[in-house]
Amino acid sequence: MGMSNQLYPTDLTDNQWEDIRDLIPSAKSGGRPRTTDPRQVVNAVLYVAVSGAQWRMLPREYPPWQTVYTYFRDWRIDGTWRRIHDTLRARLRREAGRHKHPTAGALDSQSVKASPWPGPRGYDAGKKIVGRKRHIVVDTLGLLLAVLVTPASVQDRDGARLVLARLPAGAKKLRRLWVDGGYRGKLLDWARDHCRISLSVVLRSDNQRGFVVLPRRWVVERTFAWIMAHRRLVRDHETLPSTSQIFIQIAMTRIMLRRLVPT
Repeated sequence: MGMSNQLYPTDLTDNQWEDIRDLIPSAKSGGRPRTTDPRQVVNAVLYVAVSGAQWRMLPREYPPWQTVYTYFRDWRIDGTWRRIHDTLRARLRREAGRHKHPTAGALDSQSVKASPWPGPRGYDAGKKIVGRKRHIVVDTLGLLLAVLVTPASVQDRDGARLVLARLPAGAKKLRRLWVDGGYRGKLLDWARDHCRISLSVVLRSDNQRGFVVLPRRWVVERTFAWIMAHRRLVRDHETLPSTSQIFIQIAMTRIMLRRLVPT
């Protein structure tokens, strides 16, 4: 095995496909047999995520774009994408010598412009951006634990409450998160009382100028950089925020899979 059957650099290698194929749902019983290769569906979705291409502009070597999008949507609804992502995260943590359930991490948000298509959006007065805001929680390795996409007008503290309420079972042991100064105030008490999580604020010194790597907080900033390496996510192109969230999980899935199975 190895690099065979790759049509484009974004495609899975044979070894990578073998690593996740058992996590793909089997064909439904009854009706006509499945004729679409699920590996090619995954490859097509990765092509869209990395290249930023529109669904209708998928290369002809992949299944028809309508078929690919139907699988993409169905796997979003039934939790397949999330299951693949969470399985790989637990596996990568174990390979790094960590318990699959993290106890610490970081929380932050990122505002990005949105395409002029229908869908919720808002104005972030601080960043002067009309679009959406990504609220993410990561572990100390920078791996994604939870993501929530909202209009950019949602305040960081309000978004934090929403994303902390969405923490999965894989984060049940989470007890400390490092955050920036925008999360100070009543949120600190709320997180402690409702989530049993201590928010530790890391502030930039008034004497520091230019770019400075802040302790602990740099991990979540690096995760945003990983996400932005996927052109589909440089700007929010999706009508539904839930679709944006899935693309973020898919981007992180690709990163983790390439670490676990380099070739």
